[in-house]
Amino acid sequence: MTFRVGFGTDIHRLIKGRALIIGGVEIESDLGSEGHSDADVLLHAVTDAILGALALGDIGAHFPNTDDRWRDASSHVFLKRAAELMREHGYELGNADCTIHLEAPKLRPYIDRIRAHVAAILITETENISVKAKTGEGVDAVGEGRAVRADATVLLHKP
Repeated sequence: MTFRVGFGTDIHRLIKGRALIIGGVEIESDLGSEGHSDADVLLHAVTDAILGALALGDIGAHFPNTDDRWRDASSHVFLKRAAELMREHGYELGNADCTIHLEAPKLRPYIDRIRAHVAAILITETENISVKAKTGEGVDAVGEGRAVRADATVLLHKP
């Protein structure tokens, strides 16, 4: 069996007047992610992790922020395409381990929905998707409540 590991990370500034979408789930918050698309840091990080595992570049190579087609686009589209490329290359997802870094609000009430949404896009069982939430402990842009960041590691395998 052949295995590939990928790592992805993303960070977005938090601003008033935008929705906070994480893992395809809208989070109740006074601040949202600033970005060209819907700025979903988790779906961006998982997309990059899959593309990285396949050595196919990053999200910007496939969905450049200079292309108006992707303005305000749902990041669901990006992850869905990365999953299609994964299958086209003969791979399946073994698992994804993800961490969201956000000072507030608390994400625990949303984690199960986030896991289920990511699993649905990747056409896998929810048990294959781990999502953890961490605060910034008052340190850096995340800890000061100015940004949200996500990290993702994926294991791909050829059956």
